[in-house]
Amino acid sequence: MPVRNGGGALGAAAFLAAVAALLGAAGVAAAASKFDDVVQPSWANDHMVYDGDLLKLRLDANSGGGFVSRSKFLYGKASADLKLVPGDSAGVVTAFYLSSAGDKHNEFDFEFLGNVTGEPYLVQTNLYIDGVGNREQRIDLWYDPTADFHTYAVLWNPSQVVFMVDDTPIRVYENRQNATARRGHHRHANGSAGSSPFPGPQPMAVYSSIWNADDWATQGGRVKTDWSHAPFEATFREVRVDGCAWAANATDSDAGEASRCSESWGKEGRYWWKEKEMSELSVHQSHQLVWARAHHLVYDYCVDTDRFPVQPPECAGR
Repeated sequence: MPVRNGGGALGAAAFLAAVAALLGAAGVAAAASKFDDVVQPSWANDHMVYDGDLLKLRLDANSGGGFVSRSKFLYGKASADLKLVPGDSAGVVTAFYLSSAGDKHNEFDFEFLGNVTGEPYLVQTNLYIDGVGNREQRIDLWYDPTADFHTYAVLWNPSQVVFMVDDTPIRVYENRQNATARRGHHRHANGSAGSSPFPGPQPMAVYSSIWNADDWATQGGRVKTDWSHAPFEATFREVRVDGCAWAANATDSDAGEASRCSESWGKEGRYWWKEKEMSELSVHQSHQLVWARAHHLVYDYCVDTDRFPVQPPECAGR
C-alpha cells in the first residue's frame, strides 16, 4: 500500500508548523522593514537582532552592537521607544544619541547606566559642542525602565536642545544669544547672553549602542559586569526621526543645506520645530522640568567644583 504524504494528524501538524514558520518569517520581515527604513547596523551586525516586531541590541562577552540612522538631519526631533536591560545590568551602558562627524562634532547623548538588581537606573545626558563634552548630568528614573517601553527623545532647533522622557523635559540647553530676544517668565538659564557656546548647524545622524563600561558606569566602576547574566539586551519598539533631512549627496558643510534647514519652510512643508512655541518650554513643561530636577537630579557638572573650579560659562547664574 503506498504511503500518502501529508495524510492524517501528522500531515496536519506538519502543515500547521509550516504555516507558523511562514507567519513567523513574515513577522520578522515586517519588523525588519519597519526599522530598516530608518536605521542600519553600525557595527557587530550579528548583535542587532529582530524578535517579532522588536529590534534588540545585544551585548555578550565577545561584543556589543549598534545602529545608525540611514540619513542625517538638521533640526527636529529623534526619539526611541526603548525597554532597558532587565535584572543585573551593572557595568552595561545603553546609549541613544545624535552626533555629527569630525573632530569638531556636536553630540547629544542619552546614556543609560546599568545597575545591580533592584537599584535604580541612572540616565546620564551630555552635550558635545565643537568636539568638547564634559557637560554631564544624571537623573534617577521614577519608574522601572526594564518593565515596559518608554520614549526617550531629543528636540533640537536653533533655540534649544531638550532631552525628554515620556514627553517630560529633564534637561534644557538654551541658545542664550537667541534667548536675549525673548526674555520670558519661564526661562531656564544656562549662562549669560553671548557667553555660552551653542551647537552650530551641523547635520546629525541618530545612533544607539550597547557596550561594556564596567570601568566607570556603575558606582564609579566598583561594580563589574557579571557575564553569567549575558547576553544583555536593550529592546526597541520604534525609532523615529522627524526633522529636516539633509540631502544624501550633500557634504556636511553644504551651506545651501544649512540655509534650507534653518528656514521655517522647506520641501517637506512647514518646519514644526521652528514654530515660535518650540523656541522655549511651555509653562507646563517648565513645571515638569522643575519637578524632575528637584526630585531626580543626582549629578550636575555645573556645581561640581572639584572638576570645574571655574564654572563653565553656560552654568553662570544657576
